[in-house]
Amino acid sequence: LATPVFHIGFLTKIKKLLETVCHNCGKIKANTSDSKFLEALRMRDPKRRFDHIWRLSKDVTICEADPPPDEDEPYAKESSKPTRMHGGCGNAQPTIRKEGITLVGTWKPSKSMMDEMDMQQPEKKTITPQMALTIFRNISHEDVRIMGLSNDYARPEWMVLTVLPVPPPPVRPSVLVGGSTSGQRGEDDLTYKLAEIVRANQNVQRCEQEGASEHVVRE
Repeated sequence: LATPVFHIGFLTKIKKLLETVCHNCGKIKANTSDSKFLEALRMRDPKRRFDHIWRLSKDVTICEADPPPDEDEPYAKESSKPTRMHGGCGNAQPTIRKEGITLVGTWKPSKSMMDEMDMQQPEKKTITPQMALTIFRNISHEDVRIMGLSNDYARPEWMVLTVLPVPPPPVRPSVLVGGSTSGQRGEDDLTYKLAEIVRANQNVQRCEQEGASEHVVRE
C-alpha cells in the first residue's frame, strides 16, 4: 500500500494499545511497581491481563522516568533493596478519542510549557496509521508478552495494514449477469471492491509523487 491504514476490525484494540504504551519510547505507561500491576501479571488469561493493564495505563499522562542517581550517596543503591524501575522517557502522553474511523490525540500542556511558550490550549491532532505503526514498532518483546499479546501471532504493528492480502479467484468467482444461465458473466462484488482499492492506492501514490498537501492525500 502507498500508505499504512488501520485494520477496521482492530480499531478498538489499536485505540486501547495507544492508551497503554508511551507514544515516544513504547513502554507501558502504568507504574510497574504498583501492587495492582503486579496482580495483573499473575493473571493467566491474556485478555483479562490486557484489559487490567489498559485500565491502569489509560489515565497516565506522563511516561514516568527513573529518578537521577544520588551523587552524594553513590553506594546507597547497592546497599538498598532492589526496586523495579519504570525506565520511561518523561514525555507527556495524549488522551485518545475515536471519531468515526479516526483516532484523535489531545496533549495537555504541562506547567513548564504553559510558562515558557504561553500555551493555554491543549494540542490536538489526528493520530495517523503511520504514527501508530511507528509507536507499535517501538514496543519491546517483553512488553508485548506482559500485555497478554503474542510476539509470534499478535504483534501490535500487524493491526496496521501495510500490505493488503488479495483472495484468489476461486474465493471470488464470476457471477451471471441478468439471472439467466445463458447470460454474460461478470465480476462479483468483492472483485469490484478490490479494484476500487487498487485505484485509490494509485491515486495516493500519484498525489505523493506530485507533492500534494497532507489533507489532499488523506482524502
